[in-house]
Amino acid sequence: MNDNGLIVVTGPTAVGKTKLSIELAKRINGEIISADSMQVYKGMNIGTDKITQEQMDGVRHHLIDILDTDEDFNVFTFKKLADEAIADIKSRGRVPIIVGGTGFYIQAVLYDIDFTETDIDETYRHALEEIARTKGAEFLHEELRKVDPASADSIHANNVKRVIRALEYYNKTGEQISKHNEEERQKKSPYDFRYFVLTDDREVLYSRIDVRVDKMIEEGLEDEMKSLINKGIDPHSTAMQGLGYREMYDYVMGNIDLERAVYLIKRNTRHFAKRQLTWFKREKDVRWINKKEFGRDDKKVLEEIIRQINE
Repeated sequence: MNDNGLIVVTGPTAVGKTKLSIELAKRINGEIISADSMQVYKGMNIGTDKITQEQMDGVRHHLIDILDTDEDFNVFTFKKLADEAIADIKSRGRVPIIVGGTGFYIQAVLYDIDFTETDIDETYRHALEEIARTKGAEFLHEELRKVDPASADSIHANNVKRVIRALEYYNKTGEQISKHNEEERQKKSPYDFRYFVLTDDREVLYSRIDVRVDKMIEEGLEDEMKSLINKGIDPHSTAMQGLGYREMYDYVMGNIDLERAVYLIKRNTRHFAKRQLTWFKREKDVRWINKKEFGRDDKKVLEEIIRQINE
């Protein structure tokens, strides 16, 4: 790789990105930029499975614990901060490694994509937010499907902020944001990158998800949620869109019982992992690393990644 080198390690939730990326960073003199839309938030540790200082093992991490829960975080903010981190890491002669499962964010950095934050009419935005509140996320999602079916297919109905942004863009420009994003996707990357997607058998992934969720409950996800509520977190905030938090909020507020909350967290996380894999299958220039082919031996997986980086 040349001086403009950039590594990406991604894949579905619970596939094992964190541990592998630490070992990779040690081997190639790298630093890690988190491409996780929730680990940016302070006080949200258990539900995001946030890496600890001990787990970092001396490897410097960027974009973790940088925002309060009342602050918004989106692809524009991520790209700005990630570009700054890449420049900082390179200035010290180290290799930037983007690690995380938010493919939308990774794509923005790799291809220097302009996702177009237009000067939106606040009145229209508030009207859409009111529709979501009164008629529900599904109704709003169907409104998007009428004008931009491709965006409706790629954006989950629960991701109200992205649904609203797609509708805003169409309202402002008369163009589908999916078409705009597809045109942006054809850009050539400014980086000499290696884009690795870790994967495994679906049953193995789902089993790992179940184990992870059980561990979060044992470690005190309920108490973490109560702490956030006590600090006055807005249930409609970006921070509260994180998997595990929506469901635990409903439990703490008495809307569902714990068994139902745990079931929903596991189910929704499995659905999320499936959507992540669908996203990465659409991406160009990715290198798939199926852990099953390496006997799920992290050392062998690491050696294969390093081999491909050096080829």
